[in-house]
Amino acid sequence: MADDLNSRLDSFRKIIQTDDFLEGKGLSNEVNIRIFCYDPEKEMEVRYFIKQLQKADNLKCNLVVRNLYDIFLDICKKKHILDKIPAREAQKGSEKLLMSLKGARKVQNFVELINYEPQKTGDVLLLTGVGEVYPFIRLHTLLEALQPAVSEIPIVVMYPGSFDGHQLTLFDKLQPNDYYRAFNLI
Repeated sequence: MADDLNSRLDSFRKIIQTDDFLEGKGLSNEVNIRIFCYDPEKEMEVRYFIKQLQKADNLKCNLVVRNLYDIFLDICKKKHILDKIPAREAQKGSEKLLMSLKGARKVQNFVELINYEPQKTGDVLLLTGVGEVYPFIRLHTLLEALQPAVSEIPIVVMYPGSFDGHQLTLFDKLQPNDYYRAFNLI
């Protein structure tokens, strides 16, 4: 199975550098959002691949990586609540903590930190950390809010789970969420 992931990651690397991908050709004017699904147990291999891809100096595209968990931590730091989270969870429990973090979980906070200017032809926005940031934000909600801000360049989501073209199932275990606007990368 590892060989399958390795061959899919090799294909990933090739695809994101093609002119058709970078220009969104073949999508019938749909948004250029692609999902790369993988077995959640292969998370460390995928992370290693991304680090190597970021170091590569021979890519035909400009890879802009945004880790959703790191963004969530940055939001919590800016709101001066990061250091208080462990004590709050111990005191009130996980469910109450989740509710108390509502302000930090606002999707617009994520969009502001993901978005960048100027976005240029040849850029590829790569979203990682989807599993790490669960349950603080849901991918389908983020993509709906992000698409208007990042509409000129392709977005690729590294997704530990499955996407059947209609539903995203995180970790291949959680309740699926409907999302119709993305396409499987491979």
